Amino acid sequence: MTQTLDINNSPLASPDGAAAGTVASIPVLGMSCASCVGRVERALAAVPGVARASVNLARERADIALSDAAQLPAAVQAVEAAGYEVPRQSMELAVADMSCASCVGRVERALSAVPGVASAAVNLATGRAQLQVLPGVASAALLQAVARAGYEAQVLGDTAWRPDGTQARRAHEQAGLRRALIVAVVLALPVFLAEMGGHVFPAWHHYIEATIGRQASWVAQFVLTALVLFGPGWRFFRHGVPALLRGAPDMNSLVASGTLAAFLYSAVATFAPGLLPAGTVHVYYESAAVIVALILLGRYFEARAKGRASAAIERLLDLQPRMARVLRGNEAREIPVEEVRSGDLVQVRPGERIAVDGEVVEGASFVDESMISGESMPVEKGPGASLVGGTMNQNGALTFRATQVGGATVLAQIIRMVEQAQGSKLPIQALVDRITMWFVPAVMSAALLTCVLWLVFGPAPSLGLALVNAVAVLIVACPCAMGLATPTSIMVGTGRAAQLGVLFRKGEALQSLEKTSVLAVDKTGTLTKGRPELTDLLPAPGFDRLRVLGLLAAVEAKSEHPIARAIVAAAQAEGIAVAEARGFAAATGMGAGAEVEGVRVDVGADRYMAQLGLDVSAFAMAAQGLGEQGRTPLYAAVGGRLAAMLAVADPLRDTTAQALRTLHGLGLKVAMLTGDNRRTAQAIASQLGIDEVVAEVLPAGKVDAVRRLQARYGVLAYVGDGINDAPALAAADVGLAVGGGTDIAIEAADVVLMSGDLAGVAAAIDLSRATMRNIRQNLFWAFAYNVALIPVAAGVLYLFGGPLLSPVFAAAAMALSSVFVLGNALRLRRFRPRA
Repeated sequence: MTQTLDINNSPLASPDGAAAGTVASIPVLGMSCASCVGRVERALAAVPGVARASVNLARERADIALSDAAQLPAAVQAVEAAGYEVPRQSMELAVADMSCASCVGRVERALSAVPGVASAAVNLATGRAQLQVLPGVASAALLQAVARAGYEAQVLGDTAWRPDGTQARRAHEQAGLRRALIVAVVLALPVFLAEMGGHVFPAWHHYIEATIGRQASWVAQFVLTALVLFGPGWRFFRHGVPALLRGAPDMNSLVASGTLAAFLYSAVATFAPGLLPAGTVHVYYESAAVIVALILLGRYFEARAKGRASAAIERLLDLQPRMARVLRGNEAREIPVEEVRSGDLVQVRPGERIAVDGEVVEGASFVDESMISGESMPVEKGPGASLVGGTMNQNGALTFRATQVGGATVLAQIIRMVEQAQGSKLPIQALVDRITMWFVPAVMSAALLTCVLWLVFGPAPSLGLALVNAVAVLIVACPCAMGLATPTSIMVGTGRAAQLGVLFRKGEALQSLEKTSVLAVDKTGTLTKGRPELTDLLPAPGFDRLRVLGLLAAVEAKSEHPIARAIVAAAQAEGIAVAEARGFAAATGMGAGAEVEGVRVDVGADRYMAQLGLDVSAFAMAAQGLGEQGRTPLYAAVGGRLAAMLAVADPLRDTTAQALRTLHGLGLKVAMLTGDNRRTAQAIASQLGIDEVVAEVLPAGKVDAVRRLQARYGVLAYVGDGINDAPALAAADVGLAVGGGTDIAIEAADVVLMSGDLAGVAAAIDLSRATMRNIRQNLFWAFAYNVALIPVAAGVLYLFGGPLLSPVFAAAAMALSSVFVLGNALRLRRFRPRA
């Protein structure tokens, strides 16, 4: 059933005759009876601003009359507090023209004020807003809210599986900035040489005076500077002045105010010098022109760095082929990949990328799946094998049936996860948001105070000095660096993680993983391969090993038990032909038996042999030794006689031991959770150096085990792969699901390890620490830079005989601060996890 939200401004009469300003209809899930209806209605009636509430159980909706649409979030919270669910959906907007952290806060506040928006997170580095909204919220209302805040936005659809124009937009932005920068430099250079050249070479100043004259020089500088400001620099005025008039100044406002102040003062000095006090007739055209050129240079470097920061997404998008060869009838046709439908037969030749997810129906080949698993060894594929779109076919031709297409493919899900993580906000960003909300107004106030103090207490010419220092304060401040410090590091860090086969479903996991002190690991499928193998077969005197193995395989071929499959696989691996068994019978939890080639064959645990009247004490010492190695002993009887002891085990992954050594090297405690008996679990723990064992734990007890470990050690990360791991993954501070696990486990996790390799956990933790360290470096630079340079720009050093900070150098410092932050974040692209 499609759920909708209808919000309108037509008054709805309340019971007392009053009119409510807004009527909202919201979906409510989880109601089962009339008492639920009454409970929801009472919860809504208690919300201030709710004039009337009517709940319909059949429609699963609540119709609410509100005095103000802004009360809708409170009404939703009341319903949820009463124990019912109001479903939300995700939306994403591309927001243009944001230049600093102040812009981010302004857009977030505008979107959060739209009725039905539960949360809004805006990312300066990606230029995107991620929203959680009630179903049915009109996208037009969101776009209008952004427009009222002074920015442009567009709704992004389900485009994760194909290029959505982001790459083209970035290229267009870079090209525009490059053109503007070139024009600004060409026009500003003569102004800079004409005015500043004389300070370096006094003869140059005298030469200009003697040839074209000072007045003509100033007029020429006026023209060139006007071309700079209202040509390449118009972008600052177009966005900054409206923001200033709305009482919500941003970085553009600072640049526009500073350059315009310098330009207008210089224009008065040029064309109406009599209006200025004696001794204050100076021009500062070079400051205005060069500031624009330098800030454009910084913006250009920023745009290039942002493009490199998003390179991980672009590389993932490039893995998706544009065309696919689909069999239609008896003919193979090349069609766009977006036209492939589930069930289509698709052909792929050697050296081509696989278009969509599917299952092989014909052919054999090896496929390079390193883009999803991180494993360099190609994987053999034949009929029945699964294929992942975007992986590279190598030496054979394959025909496969498409199973997942469009946004449902593994590659699309990977891209979606990376994009969501890159657009998320870490808890550390909350402090930055609170500061930057007031930063630009505070800088403008500081500039005004600087101007007043220099006018009142400054030496002659006080007016000129007041202007220069006020402009320097406006220009040197850099909320851009603050706004880029966290999101850029997240972009690069999560992108690098994707290349390593680690997908952060939630960006917050980056910060949580850094603080992890204990790692809880589910044994089966995580430490081990997740499938038992026959490790030992010791025949009793008078029995041939291969003969016994063949008989056992014949019995177990009738069973679907994992241990049975392990025995059959072992026989097949040794080239033994499996005979036909008759009269198969299994005793649950005990064993199984059948007649093979006229002989009765039984296989099972020691208690099954005891039931058959057979004594297994002859193998007692061997069984004890195998148990200490974490192997499960079983016994075989042929013709009523004890024929052999065999052992099966779920073998450890080849990389488990090294991964655990790396985790210990990172300072983590490792705990293993398993349903195995304590002796077997301790044997594996001793072999691997695991710090703590929680054995004989049922699936329902894993959550309790996680909570006990949290209480003892602190922040806990849990690694699992099965359905029974989902509750523990959700209960942990950070849940990591191996990519070979179930969809339920992956949905409950914060991080997905595509390779299913425990080494990915060490890589994820190591990367989270590197990313958080990088973020702190960026934030320190951004804040320390402003704390140090704003007083310098105001002229504090002048009080102690030091120099004043020229607005030109202030602009250069401002541009370099953002470039430094971006450059530091880009270092994460070279991150290598510990071996």
